Amino acid sequence: MNIFNILEEIEKADPDFHDRINPRRAAIKNITSFGSKIAVAALPFAMGTIFQKAYGQTLPQSVTDILNFALKLEFLESAFYTQGLAAKSLVPTGGDTTAITTMSTQEKAHVVFLQTTLGSSAILQTTQGTNGTYDFTAAGLFSTVFTNYDTFLAVANGFEDTGVRAYKGQVPALIGNQTVLTAALSIHSVEARHAATIRQLRSLRPAGPATIKPWITGANDTGNANLFNNYVGEDNVIQDNITITSLNALNGTVAVNAATEAFDEPLTLAQVLSLVAPFGVK
Repeated sequence: MNIFNILEEIEKADPDFHDRINPRRAAIKNITSFGSKIAVAALPFAMGTIFQKAYGQTLPQSVTDILNFALKLEFLESAFYTQGLAAKSLVPTGGDTTAITTMSTQEKAHVVFLQTTLGSSAILQTTQGTNGTYDFTAAGLFSTVFTNYDTFLAVANGFEDTGVRAYKGQVPALIGNQTVLTAALSIHSVEARHAATIRQLRSLRPAGPATIKPWITGANDTGNANLFNNYVGEDNVIQDNITITSLNALNGTVAVNAATEAFDEPLTLAQVLSLVAPFGVK
């Protein structure tokens, strides 16, 4: 879950949240001015300080609930990459190891941020899955997730693409807050690159999906039928009441694939919950 997705959810639950952190919005803007890579590393800890100053040592229950839900998702993703890197000879050395390690490090940073902000109110990872151990096979759907690198990448692909779509589902609510929206889009662009990186790694595999691209194409663009539910709605060709395939392009009308690739479709909170539940998120 994106840090600014969390901010927006808290503003919904706590109408005074905007006023609480308003004097500190300049700090958020200054962090993002250093560039996307630095922002990704710095924001979890900077935002922890902002929350503590906004609320003191006691968080409202509504805020605690939202942050704990985010922590559940970060626990899941962090555990996934950590376990994948620990699996003997699963991740090839070189560029693959570098990419997966980077993602793992960032997920761990998000976990630390949320735990620090929540303090004693933070849920324990042992409340998730079975005493903190997730079923990354999703009840057998991905039985070779930590023994077959192609399966591992397929599940990572599902996690990353779903995260980007979940984030987009919250963007409209940020439009009225320019500072937060600007920072959020900076982070979102990096997360989208993570999804594209996983897709690129899959495309380079001998057994990888032959047609996979760095972007989503249609509703079944995974190469794994067990992930089709993660892409529901991605065959949409209508944006703002305009049918994209009816528009004129340089070589005629816009093709269906091009129309679906040009736009990511949002996911609701309920949809995200249903997608991560089989892995043990409660």
